[in-house]
Amino acid sequence: MPVVTVPVLDVEAITPRSRLITLDLRGQSLVFDPGQAVMVGRTGDRVRRPYSIACSPEQASDTLRLELLIGVEAEATSDFGFAAGRTLEIEGPIGTFTLPPDASAGWILFVAGGTGIAPLRSMLDHLLRKHQGQRISLLYSARSGDEFAFIGELERHVRAGVLELHQTVTRDDTKWAGRRGRIGRDHFEAVLHEPADTLCFVCGPSSLVDESVSTLKALGVAEPKIRTESWGR
Repeated sequence: MPVVTVPVLDVEAITPRSRLITLDLRGQSLVFDPGQAVMVGRTGDRVRRPYSIACSPEQASDTLRLELLIGVEAEATSDFGFAAGRTLEIEGPIGTFTLPPDASAGWILFVAGGTGIAPLRSMLDHLLRKHQGQRISLLYSARSGDEFAFIGELERHVRAGVLELHQTVTRDDTKWAGRRGRIGRDHFEAVLHEPADTLCFVCGPSSLVDESVSTLKALGVAEPKIRTESWGR
């Protein structure tokens, strides 16, 4: 796989527990599919870690930038090299958690836990640009109401009528007025409209992925239509 060296343009605290890393792709070539990841390491360091790409190929091509969403404690970002002005080596792309060439299902259901929203955001932007007519839903779980990444962008899609968004928080949050609790059967029953005609993509902690797969199958989604990704295995 190709390895390219890129500078870090920006590190944005997009939620209290996640950072949006923007890398400069000018002068570099990186071809990837929506949902794929890259291996990232400090320049000259053999240690590399996988991070899902949080932007679509079209966004990367338009802006000449690559976006990664990482869940870290604030002080850990600079320790690994995620600081504006530094250079990083990225290798890839990697991964098979991608949209099929012909996503012909009537419904696309994305299920995200925490920073698992990253590859799903890539897929979502790609689908919306293609205008293929699928109806798209997102079931999104976070610890608290301030930990939903890209929420302004997602809400704009809702207002435009191109996305159905369901959110739930898993910990006490007195300011949160929406649904609560870990993603479970009742959450899926609210968002899964046509199980036999729905293609599902699930990304998040291993426990969320495993439970989501079991529940989707119990509700009538065929196993080949459930695609998963989890870095926690």
